[in-house]
Formats: sequence, structure tokens, C-alpha cells
Amino acid sequence: MSADELHTLERERRVADRQYNDALTAFDAALLRTPARADIGLLADVAPPRLPAGWRAVGLRVVAQWLAPWFDRQRARDARTAEAIEMLVNRDSERAVAFEQFQSALITFLQQITAFIDTKDRQLSAAAAGRIDDQQKTLAAVQQRLDDTLPELRAQVVVLQRAMEMLKRQAADASPGPTATTGPATAAAPPSQSTDDYKYVGFEDAFRGSDDSVAAKLEAYLPIFAGASDVVDLGCGRGEFLAALRSAGVTARGVDTNAAMVAVAREQGLDVTRNDALGYVASLPDESIGGVIATQVVEHLEPSYLFKLLDALSRTLRHGAPIVLETINPACWYAFFSSYIRDITHVRPIHPETPQYLLRASGFERVEIRYRSPLPDHVKLQMAYVPEDVRIATDASAATLTRLVDTSNANATRMNELMFAHMDYAVVGYRI
Repeated sequence: MSADELHTLERERRVADRQYNDALTAFDAALLRTPARADIGLLADVAPPRLPAGWRAVGLRVVAQWLAPWFDRQRARDARTAEAIEMLVNRDSERAVAFEQFQSALITFLQQITAFIDTKDRQLSAAAAGRIDDQQKTLAAVQQRLDDTLPELRAQVVVLQRAMEMLKRQAADASPGPTATTGPATAAAPPSQSTDDYKYVGFEDAFRGSDDSVAAKLEAYLPIFAGASDVVDLGCGRGEFLAALRSAGVTARGVDTNAAMVAVAREQGLDVTRNDALGYVASLPDESIGGVIATQVVEHLEPSYLFKLLDALSRTLRHGAPIVLETINPACWYAFFSSYIRDITHVRPIHPETPQYLLRASGFERVEIRYRSPLPDHVKLQMAYVPEDVRIATDASAATLTRLVDTSNANATRMNELMFAHMDYAVVGYRI
């Protein structure tokens, strides 16, 4: 839940709190209110009739005097009765008003306490949901870190296992025994085992892509090796192309110096040897290879090493056998700055025309450059557009605008060719 939503819930809760407190105050006032005694007014006294004048008044006055005490007592009794009745009436009226006020306050109280509780519940629920979201984000981050490090940990375990096996073999070889006659060396000794090999496996996973994505990119080379046999993948890495050749029915084997990658490839049942490319190829008989491929390898080689490797391949490849050398295209500035310089194991960039010339000079024919991995259009510089009515207009401003746009587009096209061309290229040739 966002901060704005939490702020809104807090504001609603405060309003509900205030309304609840007001309703509670009104409820208390209505419940505890004691009606004060109102001033009670007497009923109007009934005045005695006026006596007539003359002799008749004398008699009536005597009667009135005789009845006067009785009238006084009666008037007092009537007054007290009226007073009592008026008090009862006033008291009942006050009680009725108080009861109505109590009912109104009670209804308001019940209405406000509902909103009060509702806003409280929503705020508590939102706070709990926020804490749950934070915990889920934390768990997701931890899971992502585990996912990122798990391939490296697996590769490291494989490397350590291989190192332990090597140490056991070295201990067994060092034990006293009969001296064996050593024949001529047929291959260069494999490079020493390094426990840092797993780091480069992780680098490949992070920047080159998964096994499936790399295999998908390499499938374009399968038709070149259709019907071939004894294909060699130099710098085979995790064995993506070897697995594709096996699925296509082409026998192949791989070579790599990275022990961790060799272990990963062997786990798939692939035929992979841990050795450097030149040492392995130099040990093979003449014309014993039916094809060779090296993807993202030659940029790791020193020039003198590359020259010797091509000479050895010219000797060991059969006539008509294909060779494929794929590398990063440094003629594409985007590829150079985003891919080439990222890998600190790269020795130097190689222009596409350089391996094309070297293959021709080493006895290969039909050598061609095949550009791969084009950058999408949204990465490239965009072209400007001139409406047709402006382009065909005859006034000077329209002509000037058209020339400016055409010049800008020509420059953008040239920059796209230099900066945003194909990320990779492959030089493909055949042994004469």
C-alpha cells in the first residue's frame, strides 16, 4: 500500500475519532442529565362573587363570612392540587425531552462508533498488509540473491570435486611403483586446475546467457555440419553446440581449458577434453577432423597462437571440411563497448576482415563473413520524416528543410552502420 493511501486512512481515522468522541460526550450528557425543578405556577384562584348593594348584601355578607373559612381551605387545597398536577406534568415533559435527547445521542453514538471501529480496522489491516508486503519484498530479494548465486555455488562444488579427484590421482601417481617407459608427447599438458574457474562459468551465465539461449543462437551453424563426422568444438564451454550436434546425429567432441565448464559438459554425457586448443589439435593425425567450430574464442588468443592454430587446423582437417570462427564484431561500436570490454579475459578485438584473410592464407576456400545478432531498430538512431507536401514544395524554406532532413538521415544511417550494426560475426570457410 502506498504512502498516500496510508495517509488517507490515517486522516479518516482521525475524523472518526473526533466524531466518536463528540458522540460519546453527547451520550454521556444525555445519560447523566438530571432535570432541574421548574418554577411551578399556581392555578388561577377563583375570586368570590361580588356582593350586591342594599339590604340583601347584609345577609349575604353574613353567609359569606360563615363560608369564608371553608372557601379558604378549599382554595388552598385546590392550589396544592394544581401545583402537584403542574409539577407532575412538567416533570413528565422534562423526562420525555430528556429521553428523546438520550435516544438521539444514543443513535448518533452507535453510528459514530461504527465508523470509528471501521476506520480503526482498515488502518490496522493496511498496516498489517504493508508489513506483509515489506516482508514479501525482503523474501523476494533474498530469493533473487539465492537464485543469482546458486549457479556459481553449483559450479564451485563441481570444481572442488574435480580438484579433489585430481589431487587423489596425483597422490596415486606419486606413489612408488614400476617405472613406465614414456613415449613421445602427443599433446600439451592440460593447464593447471584453478578453483577460480567457477567464476567464469558464472560470468557466462550472467552475460552470455543460459544454455538454451546460447544453443538457440548456435543452431544457425548446424546446416554447415550436416552429414559431417568427427567435428571438434574448440572452446566448447558448457557444450551447447555439442548437444545440438548430438541431437542432429553428428559425432563431435569438445575441448576447453576451463575445468568447471568441462565438468558441466560431461554431466550431459558429452565427449569433452580439458586442454588448450592448439595442444589438442597439434596432437591429432593429419586429416582426422571432419569440421571445426570455435565460437567466442579467437578474441581470447594471442596473434602468434592464432597463427599456429590455423596452421594446425589446415593440416588436421579433411579436404572440404568446414571451419567456423565466431567472435564479437568490434566494427560495431555498441558491441565493442557493451560486450567486448566487459570480459577481462579478452586479448584484443579482431576486425571481420582479419580472420577472413587468415583463413584464405592458411589454405581455406569459399571464405565468407556472416554477420549475426543484429541490433533491434529501437536501439538505433531514428530517421526524421518530411511530409510529402513539404518535400514537393517549391519555396526556399521547404527545400532547405528537406536538405537538412536528408543530410541528417544520411548521417544517422552512417552512424547506425558504425555504432549499431551486428553484434557478432562468423567467418566460414572450407579446407581446400
